[in-house]
Amino acid sequence: METKKNNNTKKVKSISGSIIAAVCIVIYLFAIIQGVLRIYLSIDQLKITAEQEFIYISNLALSAGTRGFMDNNFIQTMNNALVSTKSLEALIITGADTGYAFEKQSGHAIAWVNNSPRFINRFSFSNHDYYRPLPVPDIRNANIKAIASAFSYNEITRILRETLLIILIGFALAFFTMIIQLLTGNKPEKNKLIDTPVPQSKVKTSPVNNETINRQSVSGSDPKGLYSSRSNIGWENYLNDRLDSELHRCSSTEMDLALVLAEFAEISNDAMYREMAQKAITFFSSRDLLFEYKSRGIAIILPGVNLETAINKLENFHQRIIGKSIYNKMQKSANSINIGISSRSGRLLNAGRMILEAAEALKKAKNDPKTSIIAFKSDPDKYRAFIASQN
Repeated sequence: METKKNNNTKKVKSISGSIIAAVCIVIYLFAIIQGVLRIYLSIDQLKITAEQEFIYISNLALSAGTRGFMDNNFIQTMNNALVSTKSLEALIITGADTGYAFEKQSGHAIAWVNNSPRFINRFSFSNHDYYRPLPVPDIRNANIKAIASAFSYNEITRILRETLLIILIGFALAFFTMIIQLLTGNKPEKNKLIDTPVPQSKVKTSPVNNETINRQSVSGSDPKGLYSSRSNIGWENYLNDRLDSELHRCSSTEMDLALVLAEFAEISNDAMYREMAQKAITFFSSRDLLFEYKSRGIAIILPGVNLETAINKLENFHQRIIGKSIYNKMQKSANSINIGISSRSGRLLNAGRMILEAAEALKKAKNDPKTSIIAFKSDPDKYRAFIASQN
C-alpha cells in the first residue's frame, strides 16, 4: 500500500515537472517571437516616420527657399526642422552645382569629398533613398536628399530589456520549481503532500502580480507623434525640453532668444483654436517652434530675437489676429488676445524660469485694460548677482 502511494506521488511530481517545463518553454518561445516581431515593427514604423518627416522637411525647404535660398533664415529653418525630427540624421541640399550639408551631429553622417558633401555608409543608417527636387525660382538643379536611422537605439533597447524580463520570469519559475523539488525530495512522504502546493502557489502568483503592476504604471495620456492632432502644432509636454535645447544653443553662440505666451480669450472650441494655431504657423513660419499652452494658448520660441524685436513682431501678429479670421465674428476687443514675453537677455537660465517669467507677463496683460502685450524685462547684472547669492 505504501509502495503504491509512493509511486502515485512520483507520478504526480513527474507530471507537474513536465507541465512546468512546458510552460517555461512556452515563455521562452513567446519572449523570442514577440521580441523579434516588435523589433521588426519598430524598424518598419521608423521607416514610415522617416518618409513623413522627409516630405515635411522638403516642403519646408521649398517654402523657405522661395523666400531666400541659403540665406540665414533658410539655414536656421533647416537646422531647426532637422533637430525636431525623430528619424532623419542629415540633409544635403544642392543648388547651382553647390552642396550644403545639415547634420544633427557634426561628422557623424556626412563626409566631404572634393568640397562636395557625401553621406557616410553606416550600419545604423537606412539604405532607403530619400530624394526630391526643389523647384526654387532662379535656382537650377536644386534638390534635397536625406539619410535616416535604420532603427531607434532607445526603442530596440527597451524591447530587449522587456524581452529579457520575460525570459527571467521563465528562469525564475524553473529555478524555484527545481528548488522545491529538491527540498521536498528529502522529506517524508507525508510532508511532501502537505508542503508541495504552498511554494508552487507562490511561484505561479509572482509573475502575474508583476505584470499587473507594469500595466498599471503605463499612462495612456502621453503625446503621440511630433504634433498635436487638436492644433497641428507641438504638444505642450515638449515645450520645456525644446526650450532648454534652444537656450543652450543660443547661449553657446551668444544669441538672444524670446519666449512668447499668447492666449486667445474668446476661443470656445477646438476648431477656433486650430484656426488660431494655423494663423500663428503662417505668421511665424516655424511650426516646430510653436507649442500648445494650456487650453486656449500658444507658446512660441523665437531664437535669435531680442526683446524689442519680439515686441514689434508680436504687435504685428496682434493686429493681424484682431483684424481677420474668426475675430471678425466677435467683439474685436484688443484683449481678445493677450501676450506675455520673456527674453534671455544675456542670462544663463533654464526653460522653467523663462516660462515662469512669460506666464507672469501674460497674467499682467490679462489684467491690464490698457495693453494686451506685456514683456518681462530683466536686469542681467542683477540677475547674475541673484544667481551668485544662491550658490
